[in-house]
Amino acid sequence: MSTAPESFATAVVRWQAQHGRNSLPWQNTQDPYCVWLSEIMLQQTQVATVIGYFGRFLVRCPTVADLAAASSDEVMGLWSGLGYYSRARNLHRCAQLVMELHGGAFPRDAATLVTLPGIGRSTAAAIASLCFDERVAIMDANVKRVLTRVLGFDADLASTTNERALWDRATALLPTEAEVAAEGPRVMPRYTQGMMDLGASLCSPKKPSCLLCPVNSQCAAAKAGDAERYPVRTRKLKRSSQSLWLLWLQRDDGAVWLSKRPTPGVWAGLQCFPLFESEDALRAALPPALAANLRFLSAVTHVLTHKDLFMHPAQVECARVATDLIAKSLGDGDWFTPAEWAAAGLPAPVRKLLEG
Repeated sequence: MSTAPESFATAVVRWQAQHGRNSLPWQNTQDPYCVWLSEIMLQQTQVATVIGYFGRFLVRCPTVADLAAASSDEVMGLWSGLGYYSRARNLHRCAQLVMELHGGAFPRDAATLVTLPGIGRSTAAAIASLCFDERVAIMDANVKRVLTRVLGFDADLASTTNERALWDRATALLPTEAEVAAEGPRVMPRYTQGMMDLGASLCSPKKPSCLLCPVNSQCAAAKAGDAERYPVRTRKLKRSSQSLWLLWLQRDDGAVWLSKRPTPGVWAGLQCFPLFESEDALRAALPPALAANLRFLSAVTHVLTHKDLFMHPAQVECARVATDLIAKSLGDGDWFTPAEWAAAGLPAPVRKLLEG
């Protein structure tokens, strides 16, 4: 007697149980705070990088209440180096709203979660599915790749209409009630994790491991041998570049002058060296005696998502007795001792310069 083939969802669930990732620090928990924190950190960031930050964050802010009560400078300090700093600002505000609007308990459904700052449709679905077993589809970049290849979905995802159509197709592939009953409890969390795991491992952008994939027999792209053409997205943001001059002002006791970057703008909310758009502007901001002693260091290139920053650090040392004059010249900001700047939220290239 022939056996009916596994459905797509069942194949993913069973593969995840045997071959998926099951030992990451934010797994094996239904705590929405931990899952939410990991989901936000994992946006645009590799798992290996996130692991260390996740652990340090939980030591300082073990609960959503702790995070809500933390200062913005503490949050940015914990986040410093992870990049995409709007995530940290939204994270902090989201924690505060969970306390203010929801009594410290995360909403249990994706429709409510998505109303909170920094939580998009896919992140909301991940939290609701992984923590509360809600039957809802996720759609991060890895999952889009899996779905478009399996479905042979070649519509341009630069179109909002086509993106909505893919969401509908993703929802249709979710485990059915019969599959939930057959596979036991926690099917939705395992399915959701399995989709993420497939995209992060076998279904890679280049040279996917199609022969090892649990849904190989159901995958249109694998059958056609053209997996790398998916997903299709024609609109691409153009890269730009910007040159900046950084004033590294250091007192004879080791303290450095930092000022909080405005919002919006590059490194918004972080403590940073004063930035200038030209060498002349940097020199004009200093008393003549200090400007004459500027020491220009080698230029540094810092790559953002869609912009290259060409930075020119200029270092100058000053006696502590001159600090009042300098503060008046530079405006908003403050002196940070080595212990203080080490704990502050700094842009990665500034921290790298300070740490030598």
